[in-house]
Amino acid sequence: MMDETPLDQAHRAMIAAEGDDAMRLRFYERIADVELYMLLESEPDDDQVTPVLLDGGYVLVFDRAERLAAYVGQPAPYVALSGRAIAQMLEGQDLGLAVNLGVAPSEILLPAGAMAWLRDTLAQEAGEVEARIAQVLPPKGLPETLITAIDEKLATATGMAAGAFLVAVDYTGGGRGHLLAFVGAIPRAQDALVRAASEALTFSGIEAGAMDVGFFAPNDAVVAKLAKVGLRFDLPQGEGLQHTPRMPPGSDPSKPPILK
Repeated sequence: MMDETPLDQAHRAMIAAEGDDAMRLRFYERIADVELYMLLESEPDDDQVTPVLLDGGYVLVFDRAERLAAYVGQPAPYVALSGRAIAQMLEGQDLGLAVNLGVAPSEILLPAGAMAWLRDTLAQEAGEVEARIAQVLPPKGLPETLITAIDEKLATATGMAAGAFLVAVDYTGGGRGHLLAFVGAIPRAQDALVRAASEALTFSGIEAGAMDVGFFAPNDAVVAKLAKVGLRFDLPQGEGLQHTPRMPPGSDPSKPPILK
């Protein structure tokens, strides 16, 4: 029997807490983040793919290759993409997702409207402002759901930064808030880190203005203050992003394959 997957866990929690918006948001966050195996009619042709469609307009996806194999019962072509990439790929197609159909407790049909909501939610962009920090304080009053969401997001940000600290801050000229401060972030990873932090807020059901994001060099004077009072998040290290090879067409979440 296959071990319970993160998607199984999120689905079980959502069903157990029917009507709980926080659990529903967490499930959709898992859909966006996990790698999904999409069943195809034929092998991909460069960046062109033809998914198998169920009656009613659903694309078949599975969160494990073994589950896809169990559904089909024989070798079959597929493409592996993140849920967010698939959501983007389905834009304008009026198609939903049939997830783990008949092979897992997390089986569910997500209609085209749900995928449109997910796509719009993921497309939200954070605003950019400049502010000077007057005082750094311990974080206070943030819900545990947000802390957990940040931790889970950053657990997949291998090599993007040396680390991060969550703190409360007073800004010069007035204003107080919370700040997720990344230390030693690789420049081309900054947009992805901002997006991860923004999604952690969104899928925790927290107002977008509840947390700012900042980037600091390891030798910045404020880093010592961040480390002293902040809640620390350790990002996986391993091969740095600057050494990560460019991926082939279709592997970039911002450039998903094209439906035929």
